[in-house]
Amino acid sequence: MEPNYRRCISCRRTAPKQEFWRVVRSHSSNTIALDQGMGRSAYLCPRSQCLKAAQKKDRLSRVLKAPVSKQVYETLSQRLLAETTSLSKTQH
Repeated sequence: MEPNYRRCISCRRTAPKQEFWRVVRSHSSNTIALDQGMGRSAYLCPRSQCLKAAQKKDRLSRVLKAPVSKQVYETLSQRLLAETTSLSKTQH
């Protein structure tokens, strides 16, 4: 079975959806959630360049058609920091 491919909203890279962060605008409540829920979704590479570009150009808000709070970007940057820290520990 072929994997489901998605595209990053910042760099436009196409890859299997497991390689991306998923940001969802919930269908029923119009709230923004990470990685879960049904509704309009946007996919973002777990890289600092993509996160910065998405925040600078407000791409998540445009794609999701809803305002995205700074807290969502802070959560994603914390997740990025945690992933890079754990990755560097495994390489040593």
